[in-house]
Amino acid sequence: MMQLNTLKQKISNGELDNRFYEVYGTKTNLNELKTRLDNLVNSYEAAFGSDTEVGLFTAPGRTEICGNHTDHQHGCVLAGAIDLDAIACAAPNGTNTVNIKSEGYPEIVIDISDFEVKENEKETSAALVRGVAARITELGHSVNGFNAVISSTVLGGSGLSSSAAYEVLIGVIFNSLFCDEKLTAVQIAQIGQYAENVYFGKPCGLMDQLASSVGGMVAIDFEDTENPIVKKIDYDFAKSGYSLCIIDSGADHADLTDEYAAIPSEMKAVAAYFGKDYLRQVDEDKFWSEIKNIRKQTGDRAVLRAIHFFADHKHVGEQVTALENKDFDAFLSCVTRSGHSSAERLQNIYCTVRPEQQAVTLTIETAHKLLAGKGAVRVHGGGFAGTVQAYVTNGTEEQFKNGMEAVIGEGCCHFLNIRPQGGVALI
Repeated sequence: MMQLNTLKQKISNGELDNRFYEVYGTKTNLNELKTRLDNLVNSYEAAFGSDTEVGLFTAPGRTEICGNHTDHQHGCVLAGAIDLDAIACAAPNGTNTVNIKSEGYPEIVIDISDFEVKENEKETSAALVRGVAARITELGHSVNGFNAVISSTVLGGSGLSSSAAYEVLIGVIFNSLFCDEKLTAVQIAQIGQYAENVYFGKPCGLMDQLASSVGGMVAIDFEDTENPIVKKIDYDFAKSGYSLCIIDSGADHADLTDEYAAIPSEMKAVAAYFGKDYLRQVDEDKFWSEIKNIRKQTGDRAVLRAIHFFADHKHVGEQVTALENKDFDAFLSCVTRSGHSSAERLQNIYCTVRPEQQAVTLTIETAHKLLAGKGAVRVHGGGFAGTVQAYVTNGTEEQFKNGMEAVIGEGCCHFLNIRPQGGVALI
């Protein structure tokens, strides 16, 4: 925490550069970041004045690297924090009221002495703030009000988890200002999930929040969802020789609820054949020995989706081993196999009720053409609409971007870096 004018000076004269590289990685555009932070501090001063010490806080978006639709079956996932983030300038205000001004959104004013779930707040940022404060209090910590200005570069609706970044950011602010940073990164992630489930009204899993909160590349084992095993992978992605690109397919997101819901429903139907709740509890050899009867009870697509779970659950371990062995070619090979499994078994690259619209499939095929046998490409996240993930050889990024945009549309490509640290207090 420091006075606003001192903070501005330190940002400008480079005194904080090493801290910024530590959090964002050496490939970050430092001038761009410092401009964002300077604008943020100026916005705080305009909104709340300059007569108090403030802190700077950040929480990144995330990219799913492997483990496509495995988390809800208590499987394994590999994910990474990215260098798009939500940032805040914040300070305690000595009241029970949280005042937040977010760029591009209405101001939030919340009395956090009231932890009742508000139906009129469902699906709003206010619900997330109230939920985070409520859960931290339930865990035995005291929270008070603060003033904050927030800005985010995490693209909404892009599959990069802007909501998780926001939840983690709020958790980090409370943790830093009032909890003496006693909450762990995993706890902050769980608090964010609780806020989204109970107060926001969305039954999300925990992968997004964990990846944002922990930072870097993380392998997550959800066998015990209350106590997930989180392993940070020590690998410098910047030295891989490839750039990570997320491509917005432009596919229509409307009316996909049934498509998404069918995946866990069908996987659980296969698990139920064996008297289990989740596929993680099913022995794969027994599954294959009973496959003829399972088909009759659940249908072929459910069986194929179960096969995908068993395969992609293993792919996560294979990718972790490849990264730990500094074998990026093996990593890319696994990306390709995992992508094929999603397309052919999980079948989440187009919507079955609109088969004439196959923007994700076309995006993948266009990327294959441009990559010309190098790198890798796969569907990213939930699927059906949304984004595709590609690993593009360094030095060919502009050519790849131009080629993709000529087919899919201007602005569809977003080159990202894996960020070393997750949700933290910058200052």
